[in-house]
Amino acid sequence: MSIDAVLARLDADLPAATERLFELLRIPSISTDPAYAPDCRKAAEWLVADLKSMGVDAGLRETPGHPMVVGHVDGDGPHVLFYGHYDVQPVDPLELWDREPFDPELQDSEKGKVIRARGASDDKGQLMTFVEACRAYHAETGRMPCRITFFFEGEEESGSPSLVPFLEENAEELRADVALICDTGLFDSRAPAIVTMLRGLLGEQITVKGPSKDLHSGMYGGPSRNPIRVLTKILGNLHDDQGRVTVPGFYDGVPELDPEMKAQWDALGFDHSAFLGDVGLSEPAGERDRTALEMIWSRPTGEINGIWGGYTGAGFKTVLPAEAHAKVSFRLVGDQDPHAIRESFRAWVQEQLPPDCTAEFHGHGNSQASVMATSHPAFEQARTALSEEWPEPAAYVGSGGSIPVAGHFKKILGTDAMLIGFAKDDDALHSPNEKYDLESFHRGARSWARILDAFDWS
Repeated sequence: MSIDAVLARLDADLPAATERLFELLRIPSISTDPAYAPDCRKAAEWLVADLKSMGVDAGLRETPGHPMVVGHVDGDGPHVLFYGHYDVQPVDPLELWDREPFDPELQDSEKGKVIRARGASDDKGQLMTFVEACRAYHAETGRMPCRITFFFEGEEESGSPSLVPFLEENAEELRADVALICDTGLFDSRAPAIVTMLRGLLGEQITVKGPSKDLHSGMYGGPSRNPIRVLTKILGNLHDDQGRVTVPGFYDGVPELDPEMKAQWDALGFDHSAFLGDVGLSEPAGERDRTALEMIWSRPTGEINGIWGGYTGAGFKTVLPAEAHAKVSFRLVGDQDPHAIRESFRAWVQEQLPPDCTAEFHGHGNSQASVMATSHPAFEQARTALSEEWPEPAAYVGSGGSIPVAGHFKKILGTDAMLIGFAKDDDALHSPNEKYDLESFHRGARSWARILDAFDWS
């Protein structure tokens, strides 16, 4: 069968596909807020019903949190596991939205038509590109292009507390030849990308304690320890003058970028001036001997994400605080061990504490970096299929973000993941007025149809 018939059906069915996405977007499935638990279940039930309409054996799987959606369909050739998540971020601050976040609308923009709603890009629109590709293939041929397991999570935006136990308990059922994850983006508006590197993530909250209570700065200023001063001095030592993290052992397991991959990245023509200019910056500020793209995709980082203490309300209060707090995160690459880095970071902080000060720590999760085995034939078949759909050839790229599920698939299921997404940098993920380009939604579905049709490594 020619793939052209399936693509033609996707073209003709775009209005109906958009309305189906609107139905899902109208469900406020905010996973982090218990008040929206019924809506999360409603979104999961909607997906089950939609999959069943295509002949998929689908159902809800209960967890201690929000349910998983799992569906199976037989087919010839390889077995692929497709992952997406149906939960979304909170919408605050609501006053910054131009319209109700869960009232989706197709709008005209300077760059074409966009779908505006919370979850339009992350991840409901992305998820539905794959579903629509499968729907068109089934409608046109009466079958699916290969054996597919659908796996939709409802807690990705709230830390995925149920994910690892669920994978461990259902590993045999979910194991596949390759996993597909649609939670990434295009390299630019004309060039699709296959992410082959994901950075890991480690989070720490630090509390430095000094005096037994808040103090009057006129009475105690000078002789008393100020925890804010102590904490900021320590955090000021987190990087050296070359932009490198100073925590002992931090760079253990950090590989040098493969020259062939570096040459491919250099050929992408990434404009770091424009990238930084879009957010009011002008010069790269990380490691001095690395390009901006290397910093984002293949180098580790340490960042201070928040710091507070003392009086921060309206007006002024001359107080020396009893405590100071900060949140610090590390993006990890290669074989960096998040557990070893956590221990080293805590020891590094402790060693810098002066007398009369103590530190407490609270970890905020950890995940190792993931590197995909691009030698698997699925990668080149997918890259060729994507290049046939988009104006520019597809590229293998890294990702500055962290998508822990890819590492979990490898570690628990023994399945390599391929990350292909169609989001754009200006989609306002997690922000007010989130959008998904209609072209991304349409070409994304066409892309998946081409990829599934091309998969053959028997």
